[in-house]
Amino acid sequence: MSALRLTRRPETPVADEDDEPEIPLVGRLTGMSPTRLGLVAGICLVTVLIVLCGWLGYRVNQDSQENRLRATLIQVAKQAAVNLTTIDYLTAENDVQRIIDSATGQFAEDFRARSTPFIDVVKQAKSQSVGTVTEAGLESVSGQQGRVLVSVTVKTISDGRVEEQPRYWRMRMTVSQQNDGAKVADVEFVP
Repeated sequence: MSALRLTRRPETPVADEDDEPEIPLVGRLTGMSPTRLGLVAGICLVTVLIVLCGWLGYRVNQDSQENRLRATLIQVAKQAAVNLTTIDYLTAENDVQRIIDSATGQFAEDFRARSTPFIDVVKQAKSQSVGTVTEAGLESVSGQQGRVLVSVTVKTISDGRVEEQPRYWRMRMTVSQQNDGAKVADVEFVP
């Protein structure tokens, strides 16, 4: 009978896990080399930063324009309040023209229509008044138009007599930004 003989084959070395080159987990999951993965991540990061900087720049510019508009609306209202309350019988025509030049719309038309009788009254009373803005604030803005509340102190001399107490007025003005600058579109006195 023949004997079955078992022989061992020479062992082939089995590779240890330690012998394999180390590939990061992310590289194994994406199938990309670490260099390529870093490049893609860098490009994405730079793109996000560029978009973010562009958006922030746009917002800063928009805020700056809004702040300039607000400042303009308040300044025009303050000047209009001074114009409306500073009238001298010696320069009444020029004072009234200054008011008309700073006005627009229905307010300008109404003031222009009433300017001659107004000048006559100022001259007959020999009135001199000087207005000083004490405070001004923006109530609201809608598009290129805003409502401004202005507080004014007015000192008046009529026919050589000085009024003992100054008058305190509050005016709500609608100011409209137009192609030729901001102008007063409406004035109402607030009690």
